[in-house]
Amino acid sequence: MSGLRSIFGTDEELFDDDGSFVPATLPEPGPFLEGHGVLTDGEHVQFHETARELFERRTVYDATFGYNLARLNLDRRHPDAGYRYAEQADDPAVLRAEFSPTTPFCPQAHTLAVGSFRAWNGLSDRHDYDLVRVRVAPMHQYSDAINETLTDLESTYLETGTVSAVESDIESEFPDTLKPSF
Repeated sequence: MSGLRSIFGTDEELFDDDGSFVPATLPEPGPFLEGHGVLTDGEHVQFHETARELFERRTVYDATFGYNLARLNLDRRHPDAGYRYAEQADDPAVLRAEFSPTTPFCPQAHTLAVGSFRAWNGLSDRHDYDLVRVRVAPMHQYSDAINETLTDLESTYLETGTVSAVESDIESEFPDTLKPSF
């Protein structure tokens, strides 16, 4: 709730305003976005507001912080974490989204990236892109394995036109190194 004080501070102290583009509290665009049209200012805000709505609908939540993953871009405590976006250079109907987790060992990176992919592409009638390609920034220790899974999910989605067809493949493609050992 806005204005409530916690031991960490108020929302006003901890988060940038909704609808704002504050480069100092966003990750730098990474290699997945290089050479493409990185969204800034109003373009970034517009797509990110759509992301927030779709993540809410599909419950793409960061379990550590207990909030919609889109809010991470506004969280001043994690200025190098969140999403950056770019229109693909050779096809502006394709958006590239690169997720930078809060830590190089974030145990939720796989789940959040796959959830983001499914939200954006499963509800593609709610934005202006034919495809949203998702990758995890290379700072994450398992980015190569996660990105391989995302590439496979993307291929399956392009073949079938639905994210429903990719749901059953997620667990089988989940690298053993990322599975929790209880």
